[in-house]
Amino acid sequence: MKLDLLYEFQPKIKPWDKPHPYGQREAEQRTYDEAIAEIQFADRLGFNTVWCVEHHFRDGRSASPCSEAILGGLALSTKQIKLGFGVTLMPFGFIHPARVAEKVATVDVLSHGRVEWGTGRSTPMEQAAFGVPTDDRSREHWREAIEIVVGMWENETFSWESENLSFPERMQTPKPFQDPHPPVWQAAATMKSAVSAGELGLGLLSFALLQPVEKMAEHIQAYRNAQAIAREQDMLTRVRNDRVGVYTLVHAYDDADAAADYGLWDSVNWWYRHLAEFTLQWELPMLSPEEQKAVFPLLQPVIDGLVPVSHYQEQDMIIIGTPEECLEKIIRYDEVGVDQLLCYVQFGDLPHEKVMRSLELLATKVIPQLEARGHRIDVTAAASV
Repeated sequence: MKLDLLYEFQPKIKPWDKPHPYGQREAEQRTYDEAIAEIQFADRLGFNTVWCVEHHFRDGRSASPCSEAILGGLALSTKQIKLGFGVTLMPFGFIHPARVAEKVATVDVLSHGRVEWGTGRSTPMEQAAFGVPTDDRSREHWREAIEIVVGMWENETFSWESENLSFPERMQTPKPFQDPHPPVWQAAATMKSAVSAGELGLGLLSFALLQPVEKMAEHIQAYRNAQAIAREQDMLTRVRNDRVGVYTLVHAYDDADAAADYGLWDSVNWWYRHLAEFTLQWELPMLSPEEQKAVFPLLQPVIDGLVPVSHYQEQDMIIIGTPEECLEKIIRYDEVGVDQLLCYVQFGDLPHEKVMRSLELLATKVIPQLEARGHRIDVTAAASV
């Protein structure tokens, strides 16, 4: 297994010290400064990939709507860490696919071929704001947009005509550094999306939350089963990617009592409660009655404080502890088929210096042990046409 990082660029917890807009500005600027320093440090330490999200209107959770700007800066200020779009929102209401082809290829050129291209459809709250269908039509848009982007990268000139998009013959520039193009991943929060990724030859980025490792293992197995029976002519691109990436909160410490004193468990509790509150307020009203019945029982107990932090820790839904304890938990993820663990390290009110120390402990105590175990796969293979 490889250790990656995932950044949402979460501002520190409200209330802020200054009135609007100055409190918001200060919090957002601080999270950018700290995150960039952490990523540059992780680059020197040997972490595999940093994934930067694209989120819109995520009050209190994310200040990262322009991942290409962040990754472009990192391309010029890091040397070896791969740069992941985690993920690009593909339905046409969010952005024209020509713009996606341009921005992803530009970062790939700037970084000399370090891009991993994650793709997704987003959630109803963001979709509705951009006029994107909140039903399965967005899945059709997502798939069509990937075909268009890859077509632009692989052909000297390109045109497209469909019910969803009309695009005249044009030359897209620049072309990606990687040949034929960066590996493609699909964000998946459901079993259906995990199967889709396997069928289409895409890497799986599992973003399902509030589930134990055993449930995550079912999604991975469904993905592998779909891969096993997928036909080459069904591959969405010529670059076959069969890796699995999963994210969760990760923090390594030297001393448990000291970690509690600097607010580690309060930060974990806030992160899960805020996730539940945000989902209940903004996402749940846009779901179907059937989906609401499935999701609501997971959220309300978290909001009501009925799910102790120890539950997440005991179920290995989070990876927190000494380096030795973290390694033991990480191996569980390795054993169920995870190839890349996306460590979510900037959460709640964790002090910047403690995040830096956690990165150092993971790099010096955990990564060498993972390297000694070996890796199922380290590169993608070009699928035959």
